[in-house]
Amino acid sequence: MIADRCALERKLQLTENERKWFDDPSSLPLLISAQMEKLIMPDDPDDPIRRQFVPDVRENIRIRSVDPLAEEEHSVTGRLIHRYEHRAALLTTDRCFSYCRHCFRRRFTGLESGPISTKEIRKAASYLKEHREIHELLLTGGDMFTLSDEHLDQLFDAIRDAREDLVLRLCTRAVASCPSRFDDKLMKLIEKYNHKGPLLLLTQFNHPRELTEESIAAVGKFLALSIPAFNQSVLLKGVNDSVDTLEELCNKLLYNRIKPYYLFQCDLVEGTEHLRVSVEKGLELEKELRKRVSGLAMPQYTIDLPEGGGKVILTTDYLDGREGDMLVFSTPDGQKRRYPAD
Repeated sequence: MIADRCALERKLQLTENERKWFDDPSSLPLLISAQMEKLIMPDDPDDPIRRQFVPDVRENIRIRSVDPLAEEEHSVTGRLIHRYEHRAALLTTDRCFSYCRHCFRRRFTGLESGPISTKEIRKAASYLKEHREIHELLLTGGDMFTLSDEHLDQLFDAIRDAREDLVLRLCTRAVASCPSRFDDKLMKLIEKYNHKGPLLLLTQFNHPRELTEESIAAVGKFLALSIPAFNQSVLLKGVNDSVDTLEELCNKLLYNRIKPYYLFQCDLVEGTEHLRVSVEKGLELEKELRKRVSGLAMPQYTIDLPEGGGKVILTTDYLDGREGDMLVFSTPDGQKRRYPAD
């Protein structure tokens, strides 16, 4: 595990931008799990795993919001965010096994607010019990699986006691960054609550190399319990902003029974300018990727609009217009086809 400059320098020869970060560190701390550390190619300053986890002084360019999605505005308790009518998000902890440098929740993550308290669990459960319009709850953070088994048991129990009908999304990068966390004891706990209501696994794999044997096995433990797995990637400059990389990632995910769900445009949070791909390039990648992979392997290229505007899907418009009583479409490979308008 890498948690300080000395440990990082033993592993890597730092670039100038990486060294300068330590002179003026950003709010998001340095922490790279042993699993992610071994994936970094130490002699490659442009390694895609390195870019996701090694700090860079450009994180200190503070021209953006620390809360671009207006989560604080939509917080109904200290840890529960109700931004969409039918789903809510619960910040279970501020801690992760590794801190992603593209984190959109930098105002909260890694700032020592710690695991959710018993009082906050009760407040969130009470709100959920009263607001029956909420159908899905995202257990997020930070990473929920940094909590102890006992803390997770308490959390699941309170939520299920309040609402047996909720779909719970288990949002985690731990299957990639710390797959050893998913031992027999934890999976027995997951199995217990899987019998009490639907659970979904939401992973984040951004590059094909992150899909290691250990990570695939960790996801497989959820699949063995009939818990579906969906992946949410973030489009990142120098990480996965090539169609070849995205094609390999999406096909590898699908082969391992993980549905590529979202490909997120990097949020407008401070400290991430150097990692953000333009929307124009993102649309070009989406258009080309759609030619190469099946519908099952194709994620939704999605942007979460600033100021709490919500998620919208970005895609090429294949409807060119209308000629008389016929609609004119472009095929993915650029040919023209007509379809009756009525």
